Amino acid sequence: MEENQSDMIEARRVLLLVPRVTYRAADFLAAASRLGIEVVIGSDGALPLGVRPVIPVDPYDLPGSIDRIVRSGGPLDAVVAVDTPMLAVAAAVGERIGLPHNPMEAVMATMDKRAQRCRWAATGVPQPAFRVIAAGSDEYAVMSVAAELKFPCVVKALSLSGSQGILRVDHATDVPVAARRIRRVLSEGRGTDIEPLLIEEYVPGLEISIDALLTDGVATVIAVFDKPEMPDGPTFEETMLICPARLSDETLAASVSVAERATRALGLRHGPIHAELRIDPRHGDERPTMLELAARSIGGLCSRALRFAGNTSLEEMVLLNALGVGVTPQQETGTAGIFMLPLERAGVLHAIEGQTEAADVPGITGLSISIPLGETVHPLPEGDRYLGFVFGSGGTPEDVEAALRAARLRLRVVIR
Repeated sequence: MEENQSDMIEARRVLLLVPRVTYRAADFLAAASRLGIEVVIGSDGALPLGVRPVIPVDPYDLPGSIDRIVRSGGPLDAVVAVDTPMLAVAAAVGERIGLPHNPMEAVMATMDKRAQRCRWAATGVPQPAFRVIAAGSDEYAVMSVAAELKFPCVVKALSLSGSQGILRVDHATDVPVAARRIRRVLSEGRGTDIEPLLIEEYVPGLEISIDALLTDGVATVIAVFDKPEMPDGPTFEETMLICPARLSDETLAASVSVAERATRALGLRHGPIHAELRIDPRHGDERPTMLELAARSIGGLCSRALRFAGNTSLEEMVLLNALGVGVTPQQETGTAGIFMLPLERAGVLHAIEGQTEAADVPGITGLSISIPLGETVHPLPEGDRYLGFVFGSGGTPEDVEAALRAARLRLRVVIR
């Protein structure tokens, strides 16, 4: 952190809104500590946050949550949602006490795939052709909606994220089967399956993600990843991510432009965004196509692979941005990569062997297992967690890819 930045954040207080389940709490708290920012915590769960007091908040009770924050939080200079479930609370708090925030309508649109698609369609943002399967549709109705699109297609739950509740289908007769399976995921996770589903054309090509920070609607790109091992279906586990993305200057500029258009169409103005796109090769050129956009930074522990000027973390960048401090998105030299370890079968996690050997692979900078032994696990599309994360760095993308693959091969996961 530069000296002038330190002066700008001295004695500043930030409300961190931490959901009950998240990978991100520890990294945001570490970032605040390094910056010397005083943190006020709001959460809907009992979290290992040391001796810090926690203000109880409930994303489903915005008026009560805001009242408790105003009553107990003291003076605040910024509010940051650590992860998706707290986005609406952050917007409501920002509006109530006059801090920079995203409009509630924009935040809600980021958490509803149908709303995203409709806003992008109205403004001409490139995206897959799509239809909505109404809640309660019978098998005939489901197949009729699917027949309006070309196969293969992708069926998605509107409200889930992280590749949960997403399945590729190649034939019309597969659509009702996929819809039933996704509705079971909704029922088991949310207690209800009464939700419309989205069906959209499958877009081939390289998948990328773009992270940026918004200041009054102006985006500063922080990182662009490509995903060289993204599967073609039927499920869509994100495994390997490489930064910087291997794109031509023209394709990179076009991708950033599409992501900025998608952001404006949703009405987002402040804070981090994480956009996911496919580079569609079907028309003889490379056409960036929007898949999804979230009003948060990259998920899981993936941000740990990134370091910026002065060894600044992504979470520090988010906090500085929230406080109105300009950020310099200059990454350290070389290539960074992550291998997100998917769960390959359902059962009880008994052992993860070979961790020392994996961590010793040249080019591997870290290994973090995120699920304790003894827990029952489920792969996608039912599951919503990854086994862990392997981090790597090197001089070239090929070096990092090779190191991450070698580390993965040394891990032996026992699920029974």
